[in-house]
Amino acid sequence: MNYGLRHGTVHKLTSGSSSSASSAFSANIEYIRVLGTVACHIHIAVSPTATTSTTYLPAGEVEVIKVSAGEKIAVIKVTGSDGELYATELTE
Repeated sequence: MNYGLRHGTVHKLTSGSSSSASSAFSANIEYIRVLGTVACHIHIAVSPTATTSTTYLPAGEVEVIKVSAGEKIAVIKVTGSDGELYATELTE
């Protein structure tokens, strides 16, 4: 899919057995593009903690998510080996 948005800062997180969070998104960011190398759960908030009851993201699937300035993304793996989550800030 092409949303016509520019790629900006990429937040790379380890998707492991405990929740890890990104730094805060930039002030002018309204959307992020996320991709996990393993199945994981994600959560977006000012102070997020991902758990097995937060949003599920299948491995290899790209999602574009609306966010607010100052929010962060957190990730935790579903099972198996650790992986990576890439959260790319998108701008017009």
